[in-house]
Amino acid sequence: MKSAFVSIIGRPSAGKSTLLNKICGEKVSIVSPVPQTTRNKIRGIITRDTGQLVFIDTPGYHNSDKKFNNYLKDLAGSSLAESDLVLYVIDTTRAPGAEEEELLELLKPIAAKTLILFNKTDLPEKNIQRAAAYIEEKAPGCFSPESIFPVSAESGDGISRVIQHLYDMAPEGEQMYPDDYYTDQQPEFRVMEIIREKAINISRQELPHSIYVEIADMEMKHNEDGSVKKLWVRAFLVAERESQKGILVGHGGENIKNIRGDAQRELNQIFPYRVHLDLRVKVNQKWRRNDGLLKRMLF
Repeated sequence: MKSAFVSIIGRPSAGKSTLLNKICGEKVSIVSPVPQTTRNKIRGIITRDTGQLVFIDTPGYHNSDKKFNNYLKDLAGSSLAESDLVLYVIDTTRAPGAEEEELLELLKPIAAKTLILFNKTDLPEKNIQRAAAYIEEKAPGCFSPESIFPVSAESGDGISRVIQHLYDMAPEGEQMYPDDYYTDQQPEFRVMEIIREKAINISRQELPHSIYVEIADMEMKHNEDGSVKKLWVRAFLVAERESQKGILVGHGGENIKNIRGDAQRELNQIFPYRVHLDLRVKVNQKWRRNDGLLKRMLF
């Protein structure tokens, strides 16, 4: 029996969350066109007769002097220490950046347990040769050709070869989760993430990093046999300024109505019981500078 934790790391918008969802075959990590949508270490799980792999999706590795971004960067880097194997995802449609060089420096000492994925190879603007040349220039001799895989996280091309290679590399060990688990996220966290995804996709570039979700109350209604009948949730979308609150609410409350409706529909597909969502908007100024809040929120 094989068993391993596999960290997924890369620059923002490299396709890490899409990759995790494709590997697990389920919606594990929220996805949006906005960089650094992922804020936590998200675990996705696959279990086969040969063993179990637990994947850890991490925030995009991004240089910034802002406290919030530094928390995200530390989360991404710390995942390497707790992982048996690493998937380093490179977006082949973009030229390598400064973060790419920093990531390679982190990965050089653990190159033997790292696979490099050249992602987005299904797009016409891909440049695999540029990515390969950069790896050889910045980390000469560290990564063998057998450790580099061209893939498309969107279409799934090349993913099965990567999974098989990970199982071949994984150490022996007992599985850590039951067979039917594809994530270990608690209902409260899943609710917050789905709401945030819908809010980001409605507001787009206007305020994606200025919002977070706060659960005020959750109550489960049970059937007579003890099974869950319904989950009732009261939550707040929290913005930094009154003007941002106005964007989230929208004209005549249209935006918040759509966010609530989209989130509730998806939550009803995810959970095996009905979900009722009461969603409102409030303001918490300068929350991204609040160490206590960030430590509770980012894990």
